[in-house]
Amino acid sequence: MYSDRLIRPGDPAFFDILHSHMGYRTCYYRCFAVGSASRGMRDAYTRCREYMDQAIALVKPGTTTADIVSLWPRAEEFGFPDEMAAFALQYGHGVGLAIWEKPVFSRLVSLDHPEVLEEGMVFALETYWPAGDGYSAARIEEEVVVTADGCEVITKFPAEKLLIAGRRYWTVDGPLPSVREAQSHLNTLNGSGE
Repeated sequence: MYSDRLIRPGDPAFFDILHSHMGYRTCYYRCFAVGSASRGMRDAYTRCREYMDQAIALVKPGTTTADIVSLWPRAEEFGFPDEMAAFALQYGHGVGLAIWEKPVFSRLVSLDHPEVLEEGMVFALETYWPAGDGYSAARIEEEVVVTADGCEVITKFPAEKLLIAGRRYWTVDGPLPSVREAQSHLNTLNGSGE
């Protein structure tokens, strides 16, 4: 969602990346802190990641959506009155020709109506946790494909640690540039004349 609010240092920034390639969809969240992150934001991200990692570790053929969501906190544990109010915060959904397909992972429906995971299924798992500062939160979403003995995470952009927008990061070739030209061809060595 967009607004006319300015992004300020210390703000969390969430991005739901939705692509389509040859008719197939993708859906994954990434969360950043702008400039710096409060201790509350870092703690929220760590907890959010722990819920994600526990869920991914359980994914394999024969596991059910109820098994996965039972690892996630109840809505009341993270500030919501019930599962309906927290719907889609601790969540999962199939991804294929549409962004939201079966199986569905939600404490609202999966505990009473579990679906069995099968090899070849592709789905996204989403975790959320509010920060103790009262306004920040962390949100992570990963896409996985169920394999014969577990799963493979197919989202490749890192999300193991909270990334800070504005901080210098490194690549194999040295520092990752923090400023880019508006014309993308100028960002290459040949385009920039270097």
